[in-house]
Amino acid sequence: MSDENKLQGCAITGVGSYVPERILANAELESMVDTTDDWITSRTGIKQRRIAAEDEHTSTLAAHAARKALAQAGLDAADLDLIIVATITPDMPFPATACLVQKELGATKAAAFDLEAACSGFIYALEVGRAFIASGVYQNVIIIGAEKLSSIIDWEDRNTCVLFGDGAGAAVLQRRDGARGVLATRLGSDGNKADILAMPGGGCRQPATVDSVNERIHFLKMEGKEVYKNAVNAMTAAAKEVLETSGLSIEDIQCIIPHQANQRIISAIGSRLGARED
Repeated sequence: MSDENKLQGCAITGVGSYVPERILANAELESMVDTTDDWITSRTGIKQRRIAAEDEHTSTLAAHAARKALAQAGLDAADLDLIIVATITPDMPFPATACLVQKELGATKAAAFDLEAACSGFIYALEVGRAFIASGVYQNVIIIGAEKLSSIIDWEDRNTCVLFGDGAGAAVLQRRDGARGVLATRLGSDGNKADILAMPGGGCRQPATVDSVNERIHFLKMEGKEVYKNAVNAMTAAAKEVLETSGLSIEDIQCIIPHQANQRIISAIGSRLGARED
């Protein structure tokens, strides 16, 4: 691998996660929509999901995960130069949820902004954070993927309400010279497929009105078959590309942490990559 292909100078030095206490099991969903535990499990591999309390917001979840990541990295909040929160469920349209996390942590010198890239948000945040470090602008960056998806789920739609929950994950990025660190990333998008997974209402295209609320367009909408096909194809292609860029093969990889869409997607990607499921 040539030097120009290496993404030098950035390592993950601490990670943390947080999920709310409340567990919503498939059996409970049976009383809410026309579904069964067997139907959900056979199609998704999901048995339960975590649901945030009313007084737990995306910023709350994010701050919990951030504290754990900072502790593992041996940093104080005051050491942070930048906070990036990847989310599609911000506490409010503005200010940025990252600013609310900054306040909660007491990270007084940190810049803070949100990044919106849905399922791929954490990877986008990783690449943006890495770029800031590689440029020499910042030394200590924390990236956080946090969602309170229960707030935009239509609990009358069995095709989507069984899939999503709430939680947060965080990683501290720091400058590290040498081979250790982020070796390669691959970002991509396809705006032609924007409608297969979206929340139509709430933006300037369809602002909130009495009619829009009654039409239930402020909930997540999904075309499941199209999402499955595109997720498997895109994630497999991206994984193969970063392996090639890094000069590695799938046999060199000890652990794969994919987007937790559902078990069918994860298994399909693993099979295409030739990865072993443990």
